[in-house]
Amino acid sequence: MTDQPTTDDILGIGFGPANLSLAIALRDALAGSSLRPSFRFIERQARFGWHRAMMLPGADMQISFVKDLVSLRDPTSPFSFLNYLHRKGRLSTFLNLKTFTPSRIEYNDYLTWAAEHFAETVSYGEAVEAVRPEIRDGRLAAFVVEARDGAGAHRLRRCRHLVVAAGGDPSIPEPFAAHARDRRLIHSSWYLPGIAQALGEPRLDGPEARILVVGGGQSAVEIATDLGARYPRALIDLAIRGPALKPADDSPFVNEIFDPAAVDKVHDAPAPVRADLIAAHRATNYAVVDADLIQSFYATLYEQTVSGVTRFRLRRSTEATALDATDEGLRATLRDRLTGALEHQTYAAVICATGYRRAAVPAILDPLRPFLAGETVDRQYRLPLVKADARVSLHLQGFSEPTHGLTETLLSILPVRAGAIARTILGEELAARSAIRPAAMQR
Repeated sequence: MTDQPTTDDILGIGFGPANLSLAIALRDALAGSSLRPSFRFIERQARFGWHRAMMLPGADMQISFVKDLVSLRDPTSPFSFLNYLHRKGRLSTFLNLKTFTPSRIEYNDYLTWAAEHFAETVSYGEAVEAVRPEIRDGRLAAFVVEARDGAGAHRLRRCRHLVVAAGGDPSIPEPFAAHARDRRLIHSSWYLPGIAQALGEPRLDGPEARILVVGGGQSAVEIATDLGARYPRALIDLAIRGPALKPADDSPFVNEIFDPAAVDKVHDAPAPVRADLIAAHRATNYAVVDADLIQSFYATLYEQTVSGVTRFRLRRSTEATALDATDEGLRATLRDRLTGALEHQTYAAVICATGYRRAAVPAILDPLRPFLAGETVDRQYRLPLVKADARVSLHLQGFSEPTHGLTETLLSILPVRAGAIARTILGEELAARSAIRPAAMQR
């Protein structure tokens, strides 16, 4: 571990879409400014990638390409999705598709293209282990970020302004937790490499593999569908807690909850009203499936009744209550929530499309708790600090759904949020530097 940490004015943990959008916002805000703060981002992946494990053939985005990294903040930006298409020579042909929702593979390519512009300001392959306070005269003077690179070497980095956008942790159902390291238990966040490791290459002969998918949302149905195509002899059970797959509500009035202005409405509402607003709109994002995918999956189940060959089973009102590892596979106990009946079934692989967990404050920030005045960020996504210097701030991206609404963990308003954080940090930096100059002149 180095004795003298590398110092930057602004440091971001994580370099997915959220902090990529922030990098663009900082670059824009600093253009023509007398400020020249240094900024750097730390990313645990060896290279840029967005949900690479879910780059499934035929999977499209669920938001408009206009909600890219910049357009809601600055539609003239060279980092827009339209300019990406222009630079790639595909603008006219994309328009011929007559769609607002590009494929997930193409959108990842767009994000990668944008990230390449910041290659010199990103340290890839570094996993952050903790953020510790640097204390001077009893006050928080800076943050020291402890990380480990791919070779196992420790790195120390120091900053005054820290922005954490590290994403959520994969949520594994409690009955499965004891087998989290079993390669046959796979979370959707590592689906593609995970299923290849568990089952190997598809085979047209040999025994049929039975696979369980747990979850009632978009990813669950996409994975079940992909398994059927990827492994032509596989038998796939999709277990959902509810009685039916529910369609995502993307109607215009409801969809306004994802407008930038909706964040103010949610944030400024009394806490009980805020909770009601978020609960009332959960059908836009949680445990729901695009209507066209539901239609397609229903047609698949119907065709089985015609052919008499059953490969897919929708296990309605079903929850997995236990999981045991055996040499033959993972033995799941499935409970019918309506009748209470139990069934035991052995699967070659179990896939959890069960979302992510997000604490109000990420665990890597635990050493900073003596300097936190609370766990709730303000409107500018800034955690309140006590006994801290004026040039020190701590922002979170993706952890504030209870106070800022459903957009917080999604792509919908990335550029607006990034712009707010960039303006706040640079405003604090400008004010602090302005205060230093008169004091220096007086001496």
